[in-house]
Amino acid sequence: MTLEPLARAARLRPGSRVAVVAPSGPVPPERLARGLDFLREWGLDPVVAPHVLDTHPELDYLAGTDADRARDLQEAWCDPSVEAVICARGGYGAHRMVDLLDWPALRAAGPKVFVGYSDITVLHEAFALRAGFSTVHGPMVAAQVFLEDEATRQSLRSTLFEPESVQCLGLETATALVPGTARGVTFGGCVSLLAADAGTPGARTSGRGGLLVVEDIGEEPYRLDAILTRLARIGALDGISGVVCGSWDGCGPYEQVRAVLADRLGGLGVPVVEELGFGHCPSALTLPLGVPAVLDAPADGGRCTLTTQVPALV
Repeated sequence: MTLEPLARAARLRPGSRVAVVAPSGPVPPERLARGLDFLREWGLDPVVAPHVLDTHPELDYLAGTDADRARDLQEAWCDPSVEAVICARGGYGAHRMVDLLDWPALRAAGPKVFVGYSDITVLHEAFALRAGFSTVHGPMVAAQVFLEDEATRQSLRSTLFEPESVQCLGLETATALVPGTARGVTFGGCVSLLAADAGTPGARTSGRGGLLVVEDIGEEPYRLDAILTRLARIGALDGISGVVCGSWDGCGPYEQVRAVLADRLGGLGVPVVEELGFGHCPSALTLPLGVPAVLDAPADGGRCTLTTQVPALV
């Protein structure tokens, strides 16, 4: 069965109400405040979910209890006045709360803009598979890169308000690891989270016909090898039409990372682009998931691009 495009949410406009939630790690209050100021500068009306600034009473790497983090996301999504849900930060914890969400109720509430990356990959996958909604792989409100990098903010802002202006994605760093052209529906995110999600209830069993987008942070080359090997062994890479690689910050010397990517992905017989410019990096591009796209990786060393065939938002 080939991946099909998912239902897209409506674009935002000045005055749109945006809920900020923390499904994973604890959120520094000062960083949250600065991030909210940027949203207000864009003309949005941000509302902070009740437990965003909580810290779990015993496990201080979590932003509050699993039940409270799930409740915040559930209530925000099911609130008809909320047009978008943006995560405050990643970290760890989404796996612990994803099965506590009422997915039939979320699906019934319809598609909304959902933004995050890193640990939020778990929720991107869940919205795709359990609700049938397209989501947005982009910076989070209290993430350092959102606060400090204008290009990162601008990419998200354009996606939210004028998505047709950013349908062609790819920084100058993007090069062909395996040249070619591929078409498919985008899916993926942080590759270690994709591997961790595999085999869990409701997880993806096939990426056939899809364009896999992957990036990560802090995983040494041998760990990336293990992650990609596991995905290959369980069949998660079978039938994909192409691979789009983002940043690998803190994953060791890039020459070693490239060698792993070439070894584990180069034999799939599909185009592979490296360093497209998304993930845990400055000037990070916002990238829609669940939409049809074309990956162009010229053999002559020309610029590599990922072009969505429809805007991220309607």
